[in-house]
Amino acid sequence: MKKCKELLDINNIKEFYSNPFKIAQVFEVLLSPNELVQFIVTTLDGLKNLKHPCTQQSAGELLVTLVKSAETRFEKVPDIMRAICDRLPIISQPSARQQAINIVSLFISRPKYTDAVLNHLLYYPIPFDRHLAELWRTLDIDLPNTTWILWRLLRKLQKCHNVDQEKMEYIAVAATEALYEIFVGNKLQAAMYRLFPQLLMALLIQVHHSIGLTMSDITIPDDMYLSNKDISTSTPLSFAIQATKTLLLRTACWYEFNVMEKRKGWNLLEMEYFHLDGVSLLANVLLEKHGMLAHKVLYLLIPLLNRGNEKHRLTSAAFFVELFQSPLARRIPKRYTITRLEEWLYHENHQFRVLSLKGMDSLLCHHQGKEAIKGMIPVILSNLSETDEKIVLFSINVLRSLLDTMDFTTLKTTMQALFSLFSDFRPNVHLFAVNVFGDSIKMVKHKNKQDIEGQILESLIPLLLHSQDENEAVAEESSRVLTICCRFLKWKLPRQVYNKDPWHSNPSGIGVICKFFEQKCRGKCNIMMQTMNYIKNHQVQLKRAAILFTGLLAKYMDHNELRMKGTEWIEEEIICDWKHGKGFLKKMAP
Repeated sequence: MKKCKELLDINNIKEFYSNPFKIAQVFEVLLSPNELVQFIVTTLDGLKNLKHPCTQQSAGELLVTLVKSAETRFEKVPDIMRAICDRLPIISQPSARQQAINIVSLFISRPKYTDAVLNHLLYYPIPFDRHLAELWRTLDIDLPNTTWILWRLLRKLQKCHNVDQEKMEYIAVAATEALYEIFVGNKLQAAMYRLFPQLLMALLIQVHHSIGLTMSDITIPDDMYLSNKDISTSTPLSFAIQATKTLLLRTACWYEFNVMEKRKGWNLLEMEYFHLDGVSLLANVLLEKHGMLAHKVLYLLIPLLNRGNEKHRLTSAAFFVELFQSPLARRIPKRYTITRLEEWLYHENHQFRVLSLKGMDSLLCHHQGKEAIKGMIPVILSNLSETDEKIVLFSINVLRSLLDTMDFTTLKTTMQALFSLFSDFRPNVHLFAVNVFGDSIKMVKHKNKQDIEGQILESLIPLLLHSQDENEAVAEESSRVLTICCRFLKWKLPRQVYNKDPWHSNPSGIGVICKFFEQKCRGKCNIMMQTMNYIKNHQVQLKRAAILFTGLLAKYMDHNELRMKGTEWIEEEIICDWKHGKGFLKKMAP
């Protein structure tokens, strides 16, 4: 009453009664919380009055005045939000619609009501209809409050990533859709830039959680109805991807967006097996073009690596290890890099092991952590027998970087492990193994040459045969490393070895090669047995080369020695081929 008296004293009585906004400002204190809600709902109905535009305008201004005056006394904010959302479809005049939305903006801007407003708005069917989408896009919030509101919405999404659940929470998808609509409206741009690291990681984690889900895999509130069309055409993944794309575009990350488009990065993100590759690609291009933003993400990720469920940690880890390429990564304490990578190396989830090895590879490429990683060589060597190709390839790369730190015993063990991969059916694994085997030979010191000679002799025929490999890269690398081996042994290879034509088209040339190796290896290693291992190879070209080499080798070897080695069947087949024009060689001829 004191407030009423003061206002009446300072205002002319006639002017006061002719101004409804002042009346609302004075007498709102006399209204109970329930009456305030009823007053607002009644005034909202005035916005629907198409016949009297002035009534619409007055109703809108009266609402704003009342909410500002009584902002601390509202108790049933969700009821007001419901009244506004229910009436938006029937308020056709743009200015009147905006006035109704301004009321939402006023409430959501007040920290006391922010969560209540968000909780109500996020429990509408998704995708949001055009009226609710317009509301999210046109929220008119004072600059100081924009970060707070976007942060509260973001937190609702982040909380859904902390635990494993049978079904995805509805609010996770609704919050993602709300973020997308806000990004499209671009009204909270300053807050988007400020919260970019948190927004980007939350959306990438949401993408990971959404892979393979349909709307039927979401916990739909009991009192909500989703049409069959919405269920069949929308997926949680589509909402997360569109929000991530829009975030990049609205924060001027056009280069990153274009690279993701051209290199099918979005497709990678959408697939369970390749999702982390998509995350790595995005992290890489962000570091390349917007280093400052990438560094902000880097510092954000350090605490995130231990939070949330496994998908949360995996996505965070994938982004984290990619940023090791930054010089700024050198400033991060080892307990956040090397120690973390060592923990992941023993993780039961193979994806963590891949990320561990990838992180080590990146650190070693930038000359960091070599001494600490050196102690993990036994575990890395054991990874060479893994079935996951990524684990094997990254392990080989890490071993390459550690060759100069190895003592002779470790180097010899490494060469034996690499040699075991010469028969691997995966071309990339085979190629990397041969390549690093060649690099290993260069690391052998003079005093240890005699001790490693046996291993190198064992590798000669496999390398020679793989110079005929159907994979051109493997064939070239095998030929190159064969040359390194022979230089180590101080042998000069005949020039026919470097002929790229298939052996069966140049019998005289292969004869020279065969004679050379038979003479050089006599009494040192059993090249016949080395060759026989390839006679049943799955590759036609290798099988043909092995059979041809075996036949010609038998020509130059002592027949008594052949029988002593228990290889009579080879000699019999060769004689059969040569005498009757059939058998192995005939069958394998082109």
